[in-house]
Amino acid sequence: MAVVLAVVLTALLAGGCGGRATTHHKPGTTHQEATGSSGTLLAAKDESGHRLREVPAAGAPAVRVEARPDSEGGWNIHLTVERFRFTPESVGGAAIPGRGHARLLVDGRETARLYGPWHHVPAGARTLTVRLHADDHTVWAVAGKPVEATLRPGAAAAPMPTAASSAPSPSPTADPGRTVAITVTGTSVRPRPSRVELKKGDRLTLRVTADRADTLHVHGYDRELALQPGRPGTISLTVDRTGLFDVETHESGLVLTQLVVR
Repeated sequence: MAVVLAVVLTALLAGGCGGRATTHHKPGTTHQEATGSSGTLLAAKDESGHRLREVPAAGAPAVRVEARPDSEGGWNIHLTVERFRFTPESVGGAAIPGRGHARLLVDGRETARLYGPWHHVPAGARTLTVRLHADDHTVWAVAGKPVEATLRPGAAAAPMPTAASSAPSPSPTADPGRTVAITVTGTSVRPRPSRVELKKGDRLTLRVTADRADTLHVHGYDRELALQPGRPGTISLTVDRTGLFDVETHESGLVLTQLVVR
């Protein structure tokens, strides 16, 4: 009887340890040494010290991020992922392709883990980066680079990387609409502030060059743009609301122009 029991236990243990990957790593190993068919663990690390886990471009996970202004301040960011799903129930387990969580970096600094597609970010952020991690906290990577998406709040959504192709596909040329160029030197605005007449549905691009760091704000549309000294910055929008809207700088408090949408 004892011999039979030993054989049964041996068979059970052997069946639980081999074969397909699980969400648990072996005792005595670190999270990043978890086993499974999960790509190649690289020596390279990201800014927070997480090692990169290389997977083939074909079938690799991908992420796109967009930011929507919140009515009470800040931004609601939304993630769109491909070939990936959030698995908060198995965080800390083995790295399994197509599973894990995301990490949010605000202005280059890691601030939060994301276990779903939505997250709120307080006002003031200049750049947002979302990076995909495996359950063992390693970073999914393709060609030695993390799978991530970066944007400036208020700008267009970052493009979704295409795993099967290294070159971006051509896209239809959109109507650029009207462009207004403005230069700010100290407290001087050129051309002098005036009103820009527009029709509802028109496309507008503001190209602003300032001699100091500042933040451009389009009132009524809750659109902002970080201005760098001497570097032209552009912001584009479709004017879909009628009324009179100021375009000003936050730090210097200058009105650059007014939008009249009819």
